[in-house]
Amino acid sequence: MSFIIRPIEARDDVRVQQIIEQGGREFSAIGEGFGPSDPEVAAMSQHYQAANSAYYVLEAQQQVWGCAGIAEFDAATATCELRKLFVSPQARGQGYGRALAEHCLKQAQALGYQQCYLDTLSTMKQAIGLYQDLGFQHLTTPFAASEHSGCDVWMLKRFTRRSRSSTS
Repeated sequence: MSFIIRPIEARDDVRVQQIIEQGGREFSAIGEGFGPSDPEVAAMSQHYQAANSAYYVLEAQQQVWGCAGIAEFDAATATCELRKLFVSPQARGQGYGRALAEHCLKQAQALGYQQCYLDTLSTMKQAIGLYQDLGFQHLTTPFAASEHSGCDVWMLKRFTRRSRSSTS
């Protein structure tokens, strides 16, 4: 099925909230310390306006099926955070999560970030497998500024710098 990934708009807020909260319920990630309970979830389009952040929706057949974003986590280390990547259960297994994650990681690099942090739950096994495939490495503890105390998996991907010299 063909799809597009585009920046979130205010008209997407209700659907995005539904997808995120549904994922939270499915994986018992509701309440303090979990991303789906963050206040921003009610109006995601309003919280990613800064030049160093972005939030996207994946749309197929004129319906939003997934969402994900990036935001600055630590300016001193040029670290962003992969935030709230969720795909509706009916749309899983079609590569939507991978497409969203790859899109966000490309944007992070374009914005000059040197690395990307994320936190998740050990019960989200498919997501962890995806993150590992994308080059994220497990951390033994969360970053100090992490807001999601309910998460028990922390990962980091360092972006490799491309050489400007070419070899032939």
